[in-house]
Amino acid sequence: MPLPSPSARPTLAAIARGTGVSTATVSKVVNGRADVADETRAKVLAALEEAGYRSPSQRRTPSGPDVVEVAFDSIESAYPSALLGGILDHAARTGVEVVVSTTGGQRAAGLDLGRKAQRMISEGRAGAIVVTSAFGEAGLNAFVRRRVPVVVIDSFNPPPADVVSVGAANWAGGRAATEHLLDLGHRRIAYLGGPEAIECNQARLHGQLSALTSRGIEPDPGLVLHGNFRAEHGIEGLTALLSRERPPTAIFAGNDAIAVGVLREARRRGIRVPEDLSLVGFDGTVLAQDSVPALTSVAQPLREMGRAALRAVLRQARGEQPDTHRVELATQLVVRESTAAVG
Repeated sequence: MPLPSPSARPTLAAIARGTGVSTATVSKVVNGRADVADETRAKVLAALEEAGYRSPSQRRTPSGPDVVEVAFDSIESAYPSALLGGILDHAARTGVEVVVSTTGGQRAAGLDLGRKAQRMISEGRAGAIVVTSAFGEAGLNAFVRRRVPVVVIDSFNPPPADVVSVGAANWAGGRAATEHLLDLGHRRIAYLGGPEAIECNQARLHGQLSALTSRGIEPDPGLVLHGNFRAEHGIEGLTALLSRERPPTAIFAGNDAIAVGVLREARRRGIRVPEDLSLVGFDGTVLAQDSVPALTSVAQPLREMGRAALRAVLRQARGEQPDTHRVELATQLVVRESTAAVG
């Protein structure tokens, strides 16, 4: 039996007829009940997705507050804390409630993402803000197909064309960091970045490469190391760079956490920053302000990015079309104590 089309405003009964199960079973799936066989659940979720089903509970009462869910990999570092601060700031001014969930950074299966989107519909969420590597294009499309407003912050990969993304000027920030080091006389400048394939990491690296080539400097591929956005990559990366025949005199780190790892390992080895090695981070979080020495860093407007993402979700929830599907906010190089003229 054919499934109802998205334009047909399908009911649970129509989904049940199309999948050959009872209406009660479809209702259990919609409400996330566990007492449904996996094979049956998969079949019903696929039908719901194909039909673009929306639960009646998504039609919130005017007196009830909007609830937006924010999904992070984790909230145990300075970066998500700053973003969340901006989201909560705007939520407080607009009377919106915020629910936070975490994924642990594990890329979820399409079925699980479909269940998450359907659960959000059933619970009447106004929309979702995604700040995680777990949602690829297929996962984001699971929300789009169910008409759940979704906005991505600093996406790891280019999102689908109809999904709004909020980010910072990563390329310009990478170029500014490198030009600062070049102005100090550095010529061998390494890049310690995050995962090689992700969009923001590539943009920061390409900004660096642009600055080098504009000064007539041939980039050295041996000075580019990708890893993760955590401090251990800074520790391991500095160790690897020091083993080069000609080590760098300066490092541009893909985020502040990596830069802090470099500082730790440099201190352990008796390398002075900035006298022996200049260092620039990225994000401009409290890590940069509180490190010793204080870290020169490309500051992202993280709180404003959070506010912009929530504004975009709420506009979509009201049925308004976004002015743009790509919001890019300016970065700013903040010079502190970790950079100096090459010795």
